[in-house]
Amino acid sequence: MTVRQRVPDVPESNADPVERWQADLEEAGELSPSIVERISRLHGDRGVRAIEAVAEGRVKVYRDFTVVVGYEDEYVVEDGGCTCKDSEFNLDADDPTALCWHVLAVSIGRRVGHVDYHDMWYSDVREFL
Repeated sequence: MTVRQRVPDVPESNADPVERWQADLEEAGELSPSIVERISRLHGDRGVRAIEAVAEGRVKVYRDFTVVVGYEDEYVVEDGGCTCKDSEFNLDADDPTALCWHVLAVSIGRRVGHVDYHDMWYSDVREFL
């Protein structure tokens, strides 16, 4: 099941490059070649990996958390932050374009309505992993 969540509009004049592609993606409701190119140019390999994760259905929404299934683990994305090592050690908190691919995947997946919704608590599921 896919779920599309409405994300608030951001005035174009006040928008940073991330907010601009997010607003355009929200309006389009799908990944167009021009938006894919903008995400890839702005975020490099992280953007490409995020798009791949969305296409592969690896963005999971639970009652308590949103999770992105990575290559070696699952990462919780909440309030624009992520539990991955990239977010913890490599990203500049003062740079709005410095986002891990998990956060980007959630942002993209929600705007195009391509997230896998699970009507259960991730904290309960995690106990079995």
